[in-house]
Amino acid sequence: MNTTQSNPTAQSNRPGDLARPAPTLGDPITPNTTAVVGLQWGDEGKGKVIDALASGFDGVVRYNGGANAGHSVVIKGKRHALHLVPSGIFHPTVRSVIANGVVVDPISLLGELDTLDGLGVDTSNLVLSERAHLVLPWHKAEDAARESLLAGQLSADEQDTRAPGTDHSIGTTKRGIGPAYADKASRSTAIRAIDLARPEALAAKLDRVCRFKAASLKALDPGAPAPDASRIAAELAEAGRRLTPRITDTTYLLHEMLRRNERLLFEGANATLLDIDHGTFPFVTSSSTTTLGIPPGTGLPPHCVREVIGVLKAYSTRVGAGPFPTELTDATGQRVRERGREFGTTTGRPRRCGWLDLVAVRYAAMINGATALSLMLFDVLAGFDELRVCTAYEFEGTRTDRFLPDAADLERVSPVYETHEGFAEEITGARTLDALPAAARRYLDRIEEFVGVPIRIVSVGPDREQTIRCD
Repeated sequence: MNTTQSNPTAQSNRPGDLARPAPTLGDPITPNTTAVVGLQWGDEGKGKVIDALASGFDGVVRYNGGANAGHSVVIKGKRHALHLVPSGIFHPTVRSVIANGVVVDPISLLGELDTLDGLGVDTSNLVLSERAHLVLPWHKAEDAARESLLAGQLSADEQDTRAPGTDHSIGTTKRGIGPAYADKASRSTAIRAIDLARPEALAAKLDRVCRFKAASLKALDPGAPAPDASRIAAELAEAGRRLTPRITDTTYLLHEMLRRNERLLFEGANATLLDIDHGTFPFVTSSSTTTLGIPPGTGLPPHCVREVIGVLKAYSTRVGAGPFPTELTDATGQRVRERGREFGTTTGRPRRCGWLDLVAVRYAAMINGATALSLMLFDVLAGFDELRVCTAYEFEGTRTDRFLPDAADLERVSPVYETHEGFAEEITGARTLDALPAAARRYLDRIEEFVGVPIRIVSVGPDREQTIRCD
């Protein structure tokens, strides 16, 4: 027997709500969905994959992270950097959804939308979850203060208690992401997108929260200025005026889209090895970056994730602190960095570069349930006489092919490499696998064999057209 559950928000006059009936419970959903997730430490090229696929979907859904993640999309030679806006925004008929699992800096979001609008990009199809938590000025101040303390930048008295130069910082982007997620968990000082639609109540709440945050910031940094509640209230009132028409209950929206057999593409931010639970803790981000984060980050049940494309570079990179077994600190690493333009989309920081770590990739594919792989930046490896891939670790006198996500353990491993023939030819013009050099095809074959997942996409350059489909 089918029963209908009423949806008060769907029937309300709240700006941004859709005037559609609630889903009918009992009718099975046959989801037509794909998730795109990173299988390394980020910066794999997820934005290009999502942009390439988005035209075949009705919605692109961002489910985790904040403005600490950066996705680049290159269209006709022009590079577009996105941080909060889903990478499907360049397809005007595709709905872009910032779901509840994302922490949103409203000022940064508006700046991103203004930039896109100035380029003539239609952003009218973007919606924001009413349950998304906000990143506010005190979160950034707290993030910076914590990193300074952990880096050993303490007062003279405090320095006496520890070794000079000791650095235990995590290497965050100082965008306030971790403190915002911490406030979400602590609840009493958290502010959500829906609060932007209630400016008077929000102003009163800000006055209380700012007093609390002034005390906590002073404990971290005695010289930190207290948050200005009136100034922040004014800024958020303006942000609320502009964003409230986009704010809605995205959980109901996504369920309704699936009931209509519409296709959803889930966009993961950050990457698997930075996952709060399954990454190289403590050098990780503050959210669930894998497909395991999609249900709590969207309100959709686990069975709604059907296909999973795991994205990896043809080599490895990492930004910030933390263990990196295959890191190259020599001229080869510098050559990879220069050819790959390996500088952070969000921070501009040079990325650490190294050979491909297949042990890590296979672990990440397992965690995400990857059904296909997308290999990115393959063109960067052109011109190398030989290519190396890590297929095991030496750890405490034994060999293992298991990834060790605990940072203290991973710091102590030595990579075990296979050496493969390189290829001299530039491959940026290749559009089929047959157009690749034989050595390049053997490199792809070895990745598939070791990871146990087929490669479906190969990127040979930054532009949309520089993509090989392997279906």
